[in-house]
Amino acid sequence: MTTLNPNELTIVKRDLHVPSLDEIKDVLKEGLIKNFADVEVEVVDCPDLTKEPFTLAAPGLAGNPTLLEIGGPAFLLPTVQKNKLYDIQQLLDHLQYKEDSFVVGAGAGPWPYLNSNCELIMNLSVSPSSVQNETRISSVNTTNGNCVLQTLPNTETRLALLANLFVTGGKPGKVLKVHATRRTGNDDFIASMQKAIALHYPNNLVGLGGTFLMKDGKVKQHVMADFSKTPLKTEAQLNNWLHFYNMSTPLIAVGTFVSSESDLDLRVQHFHSFSHHGEGGHYHIDTTPETIEYLGYFNLGTTLYRVDKPLTGIQFGKD
Repeated sequence: MTTLNPNELTIVKRDLHVPSLDEIKDVLKEGLIKNFADVEVEVVDCPDLTKEPFTLAAPGLAGNPTLLEIGGPAFLLPTVQKNKLYDIQQLLDHLQYKEDSFVVGAGAGPWPYLNSNCELIMNLSVSPSSVQNETRISSVNTTNGNCVLQTLPNTETRLALLANLFVTGGKPGKVLKVHATRRTGNDDFIASMQKAIALHYPNNLVGLGGTFLMKDGKVKQHVMADFSKTPLKTEAQLNNWLHFYNMSTPLIAVGTFVSSESDLDLRVQHFHSFSHHGEGGHYHIDTTPETIEYLGYFNLGTTLYRVDKPLTGIQFGKD
């Protein structure tokens, strides 16, 4: 199946509002203390994210931090548009990324690789001469309904339908370290921070990306089944088609969040996680609030590219 030519895609570039890390640190903390008993947010030098427990494909989150928002749920719902297949390397070339690029985030996986729909947990380092692909895909075993987690080969850099990606140079640098334990509120870890930036920056578009580790608990996550034979027209039909799991920690999540949908029909938050014990999927919320621990590292994006925005938006499928 041929990937879409980036030259033929509508791509809108938007400069993001970039507050200082010190300023946004306090904004994030404000949102988190409404939902967690113990919260610490500080500006630190990024640890080496290639090491355990994160095991990402590059060490840091610095170097031209960019949000890449591709497609959307309208390409999946109510009926899938299978032609919406993209190659991240081609997109980076088109956007003039000449140096090393580190790409993390959440999306739909390259269905032709499995001949089936799957979740994408992107974790990829690209240089002009090589690719190091630590990207996982998560799918549903049709025999027993279990989650199946696989690592993509270096030659497979495609994704389908939708993705919310954070692209940096993968370099060391200053980042936001966010540590939260014991959830006391109804909002999940990312929603706590997303709602805080939405409240604090009502007239500016602010975007962040990065990674977080979940441990000491269980987490509600979903994995998409293969493409539905019948149109999915409601939230109830969508949830019936998705496979929900109570997954074990540790889980390593990657993705983006923004202050608003804006006029670009953005997804305000989207994180997928992988593990080293065979589980992974779309993050919803922990199911063990009294024991859960989150440790995240995030950076602010300076630029956002909206790639191939669907002509018609839909009002569900963005949770």
